[in-house]
Amino acid sequence: RFAPSLRRTLLKVTSSTLHFSMRKLTLRFNGRSLISPLGIVRLLEIFSSCTAFSLAAVYQSYNGNYGAWSMFTWCFCFIISVFVVTMELISLDAALPLSWQDFTSAFSMLATLMIFTTSIVYPATFIPSCKGYKCGYEIGATVMSSLCFVAYAVEVGLTRAKASELSNFLTTIPGLLKVFEAYVACLIFALLDKFSYYRTFPGLEWCVAVYSICFILTMVIIILTIGRCLGSLPIPVEKTLIAYNILAVLMYLTVVVVWPLYSFRDTPRPSCNSPHDAPCANWDNRLGITFLSFFNLIAYIVDFAYSYKMVFVTTPV
Repeated sequence: RFAPSLRRTLLKVTSSTLHFSMRKLTLRFNGRSLISPLGIVRLLEIFSSCTAFSLAAVYQSYNGNYGAWSMFTWCFCFIISVFVVTMELISLDAALPLSWQDFTSAFSMLATLMIFTTSIVYPATFIPSCKGYKCGYEIGATVMSSLCFVAYAVEVGLTRAKASELSNFLTTIPGLLKVFEAYVACLIFALLDKFSYYRTFPGLEWCVAVYSICFILTMVIIILTIGRCLGSLPIPVEKTLIAYNILAVLMYLTVVVVWPLYSFRDTPRPSCNSPHDAPCANWDNRLGITFLSFFNLIAYIVDFAYSYKMVFVTTPV
């Protein structure tokens, strides 16, 4: 007998919730977002990424792993950039349950790194063997990819927080370095996937554990920041991040010693007819991981230095 009254109550609550949600999601055209310097740069990103994958698609110049990576990068950056521009154009960015500034800053940094990698890998893979009209399209895709990289790099510069500003974490240099560290770790994992050499020695397994631990913790920091959860943790976040940076530096210091020691001890580069032969490819992958490990070590050191300065030097006592 309580069913009708309960039904009416639920209908009232539902209608009130929908009415409140519709009021929060009121669409408002914001044309200024397109004519601002940041908006113009984003339109250039959309144009150049779209042109790059369109030129590569004419003769299907995206075969193989590197071609698939290049096409994915251009399409991914194009889709997310269109999403960002659309959300700001209709003023829905503030209604999303995330930190919009942190999200766009992290994406622009990630896109810069991805497009930079693609602008090197794609021409190195396809242009040396190109012929006829196909060559022109592949060169055009490379040029547009390079232009896209410049556009995203400019966006990173436009959105980066100045030293005197109190801004969201991922707009600061330590925040941008977090994205860089996670991306470099992904490149390391991609090279590790090519061979199982690291399972031979416990020292190399330790290195893989360091890559994994630091990557997971860095991604947790990025996700919590974008989700507006980092500041609500019951811990001193700034000092915890500094402690994590110290730990990451110490762990990567062991990696840059142990990985080359076990990877290249008594194993010079073999003679191969092609660099794609398995022995040479495995040796080159180990060398690439060595350099990427040094890059991440430097990134964590700079991250620690900037974080320490922001907390203990910039912040007044």
